Amino acid sequence: MFRIFKHYIPYEVMLLCALDLLLLVLAGEAGWHLRTFQLQMDPGPFRDRLPAVIGFAVIVWLATIAVGTYTPIALRSMRFATARIFVALGLGIFAISFVNLVLPGTALWRSILLYAMVIGLVLLVVNRLLMSRIIDKEAFRRRVLVLGAGPRAQRIVDLSRRPDAGFKVLACLWMGTGPGEKIEGALDRASVGDLGKYVASIGAQEVVLAMQERRNALPLKDLLRVKTKGVDVSDLSGFLERETGRLDLDTLNPSWLIFSDGFTAGQRLSSIAKRAFDIVVSLVLLVTTLPLILLFALLVKLESKGPAFYRQQRVGLFGQNFMIPKLRSMRQDAEVHGAKWAEKDDPRITRVGRFIRTVRIDELPQLWSVLKGEMSFVGPRPERPQFVHELEAELPYYAERHMVKPGITGWAQINYPYGASMADSRRKLEYDLYYAKNYSPFLDVLILLQTARVILWPDGAR
Repeated sequence: MFRIFKHYIPYEVMLLCALDLLLLVLAGEAGWHLRTFQLQMDPGPFRDRLPAVIGFAVIVWLATIAVGTYTPIALRSMRFATARIFVALGLGIFAISFVNLVLPGTALWRSILLYAMVIGLVLLVVNRLLMSRIIDKEAFRRRVLVLGAGPRAQRIVDLSRRPDAGFKVLACLWMGTGPGEKIEGALDRASVGDLGKYVASIGAQEVVLAMQERRNALPLKDLLRVKTKGVDVSDLSGFLERETGRLDLDTLNPSWLIFSDGFTAGQRLSSIAKRAFDIVVSLVLLVTTLPLILLFALLVKLESKGPAFYRQQRVGLFGQNFMIPKLRSMRQDAEVHGAKWAEKDDPRITRVGRFIRTVRIDELPQLWSVLKGEMSFVGPRPERPQFVHELEAELPYYAERHMVKPGITGWAQINYPYGASMADSRRKLEYDLYYAKNYSPFLDVLILLQTARVILWPDGAR
């Protein structure tokens, strides 16, 4: 995998992204030539239309990222990918129309845009057809040797069997510990002889330490030899972080968190840039979405008794409580017997409330909290104090998610459906810890882009 600003991206996704961007540039240029040929006009020098062509390609490319055309399922299903590409092109048309409205004549427009979109659609679909053949041949899958033959090793084997896995397990070696935990197909360490030669013979690119018990079991000399030959040696926690995009709570320990890189969200320059972005965008969005907020506030008021807006206490940065404003989506007496998790098809939710929850309109008033500095656009979802006390008692490292400012959207929100149980909270915590550890402006941009996918296809909204 490539690592860009501490975030891991699979090789095949990087290649597909680069090819898509190049093909969209070609589509913009082809659309221009096709239209000028039809009108029997001289297309003119390329440098004159370069900004418009590049702008077209970048806008449509960002739209493809936003709607999820590079997610694992899109890489494996042509039907899914093609449907998302259609949506991306539609979003691209809206975005380019806005650019032409603000800066007339700076982007492809009218018939040229139509030709470019059609050509772009064909090229992107063909690109995926060709890439699917390469990806299916496992050309980009990393070849891994696992040291260990217990439940931890089994987890890696199970993960490698997923269609979207970026690696394959060549073998698991039982290191002579945990005799009752030897998984099926594992080899004895003694049977392979020299570990360095064995790694070279099977063409392993990485060795992952997945032993249940490391004391007096790590072959340090062999691992040093393997490492000096250019083969990566990874700890299980780091390996799972890279492959799953989350920090696995079952394998985490304090020493790994302390000595691994990351947790730099508080760096001054990044914090200033993040805050400046939050102020400008929240102010603009508050002004532009105010009519929408007022419209649905009226609908909420008409459907059920009680105020349209309400304030709710949440836990924010460094565990400090603050109040967030929201549009009411439940009956006024929803929590007369105390706070409780939301449920699937929760009867407390009104009809208008179900809609505004699905499209996230109920979250728009939280822009005021972003403007005040109590929240950010991107960060862990702020939870209620009643739930936080319970979660901190049940889940290790839960308090660490409060070391970054909470957000309206976040890494957990775009990677996991709405959670309303201890098991859901545990999985979302793993994503939140990954965000806190690997924060960068690049990751924030990636999350903001993919939030569009969650809004358009609101799986699991409650």
